[in-house]
Amino acid sequence: MNSLRRIDIKYVKGVGPKRAELLETQLGIRTAYDLVHHFPTHYIDRSSVYRIKDFDGDMPAVQVRGRFVTFNTVGEGAKMRLVGLFSDGTKAMDVVWFKGVATLKRNLLTDTEYVLFGKPTVFNGRWQMTHPEIENPGSALAASGIRGIYPLTETLRTRNIGSRQFQLWNQALLESHAGLRETLPPSVLRSLGLLPLDTAIRAIHCPPDNATLQAARLRLKFEELFYIQVDMLRRNRKRKGASVGHPMPRVGDAFNTFYAKCLPFELTGAQKRVVKEIRADLVSGRQMNRLVQGDVGSGKTLVAVMAMLIAVDNGMQACLMAPTEILATQHYETISAMLAPAGVSVRLLKGSTRASERKEIHDGLRDGSLKIIVGTHALIEDDVQFRNLGMAVIDEQHRFGVAQRARLWAKNTIGPHVLVMTATPIPRTLAMTVYGDLDVSVIDEPPPGRKPIATMLRYEPQRLQVYKATYAQLRAGRQVYIVYPLIDENEKLDLRSLNEGYDIVRDTFREFKVAFVHGRMKPAEKDHQMELFASGEARILVATTVIEVGVNVPNASVMIIENAERFGLSQLHQLRGRVGRGADQSYCILMSRHNIASDTRKRLELMTQTTDGFVIAEADMQMRGPGDIEGTMQSGTPFELHLTNLATDGAIVQMARDAAQVLLDSDPELTQADNAPFRRELEACIKRTADWSRIS
Repeated sequence: MNSLRRIDIKYVKGVGPKRAELLETQLGIRTAYDLVHHFPTHYIDRSSVYRIKDFDGDMPAVQVRGRFVTFNTVGEGAKMRLVGLFSDGTKAMDVVWFKGVATLKRNLLTDTEYVLFGKPTVFNGRWQMTHPEIENPGSALAASGIRGIYPLTETLRTRNIGSRQFQLWNQALLESHAGLRETLPPSVLRSLGLLPLDTAIRAIHCPPDNATLQAARLRLKFEELFYIQVDMLRRNRKRKGASVGHPMPRVGDAFNTFYAKCLPFELTGAQKRVVKEIRADLVSGRQMNRLVQGDVGSGKTLVAVMAMLIAVDNGMQACLMAPTEILATQHYETISAMLAPAGVSVRLLKGSTRASERKEIHDGLRDGSLKIIVGTHALIEDDVQFRNLGMAVIDEQHRFGVAQRARLWAKNTIGPHVLVMTATPIPRTLAMTVYGDLDVSVIDEPPPGRKPIATMLRYEPQRLQVYKATYAQLRAGRQVYIVYPLIDENEKLDLRSLNEGYDIVRDTFREFKVAFVHGRMKPAEKDHQMELFASGEARILVATTVIEVGVNVPNASVMIIENAERFGLSQLHQLRGRVGRGADQSYCILMSRHNIASDTRKRLELMTQTTDGFVIAEADMQMRGPGDIEGTMQSGTPFELHLTNLATDGAIVQMARDAAQVLLDSDPELTQADNAPFRRELEACIKRTADWSRIS
C-alpha cells in the first residue's frame, strides 16, 4: 500500500489538477491511498430493472432501461433546463436536467438505449426523474448489481462529482495496480479466514455480490481495529517492561489512621477490589497507569485519597488535577475534610489563588512539607516544582490535552504513578480502543445507604404539579437544582434560558433564596454563588451544565432539567448524579416538549427506567454512535476509523484485540519475516512527533 501513498491523486485517471484540489479541500484526499480508503457508507442494489408502468407511490431510486424519444430545452440562460421524453416500451416519463444542459445536448442521442438510475417523482400528473445517472447498457457500471454510495459534500455535488465518479476513479486505479500487497500477517489471515487485502479493497468498491461485500467489510474493519490494538498493546507492554515506577511497599501511619478513624463509610466490595489492584501496581516496581471508572457517587475520590496516602507513607508527594476550578475546589473541600483528623496537609492551587498563598504553596511543594496538592491546570505551570512527586491523580482526564499532562509528569525524574478517574461510564468496546493502553478498574457498587434516584419524564402541561412537588421538598428542608440548556434567549431556538428561568423561579418560590451559575461568569462570582448553595443559604441553584461534574451537596434532593430533549443520555446521567448523594430519597425531573421525535422520547424514557451508568452509556452509543469519544480517540492516535462503528462493531473490536494479543505473544517486536509487511504498514501509519506512550 506504500506505493499508493506515493501517487498524487491528480495522476489517477480522470482526476486531474482541478479535481485533485477539490478532493483535498473537501475530503482530505491527497493520494491514491486516500482514494481507495474513501469507502462507500451504504449500497444500492442495481440488479433489478423496473418498468415505468409499474411505478407506484413514493418510489426509492430505481433503474430503468429504454430510449429517449425527444429532447427539448425550456427557458433561457441560467434558468434553461433540458427535458427528455424517455420510454421503456411500457410507458414514457420526463427526464429533467437543470445543469450541464449544453454538454448533455451534445452527448445524448435519441433512439439509443440507455440505463437510467434515479428517484421517480410525479410532476403535473406525469412521472419524471431529475438528474439521473446514465450508463450505456454494456458498461461495467451498468452491469454491476450492487453500487456504493460515497460520502460527499455539497460542493462536490455542485461540481458534478458524485458516487459514480468515485466508482470510476477507483475502478481505473485498481485496474492499473493489479495485486495490492498484503498488509496483515499470514497467521492472522489464516486463523480468522479473512479475505486478502486486494480482494477486499476491490469488493468494497465494486461488490460482485452481497456475501463478498460483507466479507470485505469485515476484513477492512478488522484491519482498522487490529492496527489500533497492536499499537496500544505494544505500548502497554513496553511501558510495563521498561517504565520504572517509584516503589511504594509501605502502608504506614497516614493510611492506617485514615482507614481506622476517618473513613466516612465502610468500603464497598468494589472499592476494596480497586484499592488492591492499585496496591499491586505500587509494589510492582513499574509505573502505574490505571483508569478507574465509576458511576457518579460510587466513591472514586475515596479510592484516590487512599492511593495518595500510600504515596505519603512512602515519603512521596501526591497531586490531584481537575479540569475546572469548581471541580478542583470541590475535591479540595472533600479531601481536606477527610484527612484533617489524620493530620495530613492538603492545599488548593488554582488560577485565582492569591499571590501570597501561591508562594506558600510553591515553597511547601519544593521543600516537601506539603504532601498533597489539589488543583487545576495551574499545577502544570513552570514555577510549580515538587520535591518528589510520586502519585498523580487526574480527574475527567479527557478534558486535558496529552501535552498538558506531559508537563506534569516532567516535574519528576522518575514519572509519578498515574491514576485516571472518570465519572463517565465508558462502554466496553470504547474502553478497549480509547483507553486500550491503560489497566482498567471499575467501581460498580454504590456506597451503602444510597437510594436509587427516582427519575420522571414530565411535559409542559404538568409543570404546575412539578412545582408543587418541588415546593414540598423545599418546605421539608431540601435543596433543588434547575438546569437550563441556554444562558440567554435565542429567537431561533424554542428553548428555555437561564436568565428567563431565574426570574420565573424567583417569582414562583419567593420565600427561598435562589443562586445561579453559568459558564460566562467570572470565577470569583461563580464561586460565590456556588458557596451560597453549598452552605444552604440558597435553597435553589439555577444553572447551565457547568454543574455537570464536581458539585457535591448531599442535601440537594431534586434535579429539574429543562428541555431535557436537548441533552444526550450521558449528560443527563451526569446531571442526575448531582442529587442522591445523601440518605434521603431524591428525584430527577426531565421536563420536555411533548412534540419530540420518537428516538428522543425513547432516550428520555430510558432515563426513567435505569440509573446504571454503564447501561446508559451502552444505550447512548447505540443510539447516537461513539460521537466525541471516538473523535477524541482519532485525534490522539495516528489511526482513523473509515468503516468501523464502535457502537455496533464490538465483536470485531474483541476479535482484533484477541488477535493482537496472540501475535505479540509470539513475536513481541514483530521481527519475524512473515510479519515484516505488517510492521512496515504499522510504522507508516505511526507518524508521531513525540512519544506519549508513558502518558495516560
